[in-house]
Amino acid sequence: MLLHIVARGKIGRSPEADLERIPWPTKVTELPDRGGNLPATSSNSVAIVLDERGQALSSVDLAKKLETWRDAGKREARFLIGAADGHDAEQRESADLILSFGVATWPHLLVRAMLAEQLFRATSILANHPYHREG
Repeated sequence: MLLHIVARGKIGRSPEADLERIPWPTKVTELPDRGGNLPATSSNSVAIVLDERGQALSSVDLAKKLETWRDAGKREARFLIGAADGHDAEQRESADLILSFGVATWPHLLVRAMLAEQLFRATSILANHPYHREG
């Protein structure tokens, strides 16, 4: 399953450069802070909107979600990171999951790095890799 991060804002050296550590296919699409079109999505994908009003998941719970989607044949998990104003109501309502990294408001560049790390942890958990330590 492709892990696709769609983020508002462009930067030179991306904080998710460590995605190369993830054994699953990954992709990053950057859009301008305002405007721009989301890449076309297939019907066999899931959309995860990152929003402070979403559900906080442990690394293990995120791994379980990815595993469920992968095993159901989903081809893409699309993680949407908004700009300073967040996401519009339509994006939140159509999401398969609204994911939160806590109630604090985080800079979108930091969220990108945090998401990359959580995706690495989740895929490590699913591979039974000793990287992730619980408790």
